[in-house]
Amino acid sequence: MLHLAAPPVALTFRSAADRSPGHPAPAAESGLPPAPANEHGRTGAVPAGCVFWIQGAQAPVTTYAADHANCSVGSLTHGFRTLDEVAANDDVQALLEAGWVGHDDVVTLPVVAERTESVHYAPLGSVTETPDVVLIRTNARGLMTVKDAVPDLPVEGKPQCHIVAMAQQGRVAASVGCALSRARTGIRADEATCVFPGSLLPELIDRIEHHARLDARMAQYAGADAQRFA
Repeated sequence: MLHLAAPPVALTFRSAADRSPGHPAPAAESGLPPAPANEHGRTGAVPAGCVFWIQGAQAPVTTYAADHANCSVGSLTHGFRTLDEVAANDDVQALLEAGWVGHDDVVTLPVVAERTESVHYAPLGSVTETPDVVLIRTNARGLMTVKDAVPDLPVEGKPQCHIVAMAQQGRVAASVGCALSRARTGIRADEATCVFPGSLLPELIDRIEHHARLDARMAQYAGADAQRFA
């Protein structure tokens, strides 16, 4: 219905509050190998957490703060780090100095409210529990159908990763993407991302199916009508 570029990805967040009393904290590392650190000491398992959107569409992976740490903005939006912890980092300063974002843009970014211990990514079709967030990669036609189903859909810009925090807080949201994420993930120029709160997915699927059928009916009507101009 939405002409997806890849399978939907389920994201499940875990915090210290999710652990049973007496249950030990998980290991700080996922076992994913970190890249060589840059001159400022910044490293991680991938260039940015949005790379896990690509990996998680193919196979499950559980990630921790250290895995996301090469991208300070993603670490902030996903609840691994606070603004005070990342504000002075070299990658944040590079964005500000270039004028790509302003200080107010960073300060007002949506973020996962509760401190995150881990994020589990997996193909949606493989999970048995309701995830916190479902992320899809679609095209303009698919985004048109989502907009019909969710008329107040916010379509966000840079950085792309903050829409995950919006969905974790209960909002459907879309993004046209950002230059950083496209360069790091290889997401194509004709793709956009959209996120759904997992708890709302059954209702949203019904609405998307309804509007996809209407779109198909109207496209058929328009195609038939256009034959008069052949």
